[in-house]
Amino acid sequence: MPSALGFRILPAPPRLADDIVERFRGLASSNLADAMGRFSFMDPGIRSRSGFPLCGRAVTALCRPADNLMVHKALQVAEPGDIVVVSTCGNTMSAVFGELMCHTAAMKKLGGIIVDGAIRDLDGITRLGFPAFSRSVSPGGCDKDGPGEINVAISCGNTVVMPGDIIVGDDDGVAVIPRGHTAEVLARVEALMSRERDRIAEIKGGALYKAEIDDALRKKGVIE
Repeated sequence: MPSALGFRILPAPPRLADDIVERFRGLASSNLADAMGRFSFMDPGIRSRSGFPLCGRAVTALCRPADNLMVHKALQVAEPGDIVVVSTCGNTMSAVFGELMCHTAAMKKLGGIIVDGAIRDLDGITRLGFPAFSRSVSPGGCDKDGPGEINVAISCGNTVVMPGDIIVGDDDGVAVIPRGHTAEVLARVEALMSRERDRIAEIKGGALYKAEIDDALRKKGVIE
């Protein structure tokens, strides 16, 4: 029998309720990052490639460089609305997701894919209306041999993603909300958005500049 070393398909954690996930839909990744202490967001190398935002629960896939066996399996185990989040262990030349796989993902009504690595066939993915984020785009293909793992902790975009975390992606980037802190993050982001609305009202009322800016400069001896 061949060794199964390096092959793991773990069960997903208990799913967060749909209504909790929906409260994050439409929230800006920038506001979420600020609400989490300017932390828990992917680096700017992870970019939207098809132009569609995403929001959903993470199904993680850890792949050997230049191999997408576990991406195929992740598409199978993910449920409608889920986001498949992939680590390729640093490979940016071998695309692990393309148009054919996207047809499967779209038919299953998955919520999107994020690849810390390469994808391809952007025109086809965009025509399917599927949210796809990646570090690179490359015509190169890959193997389907493994090893790899599903529903394990991974690094994607230089941040930790755990299975079941909520993922929010838009034109600014991707925020990762730890599944155990959703209520806290929602409270913080709602307070932040309230402060922003108040500030916009002040600007429209003529208070274009915040007094605290000059206060900070005076303390530093820059202005009198």
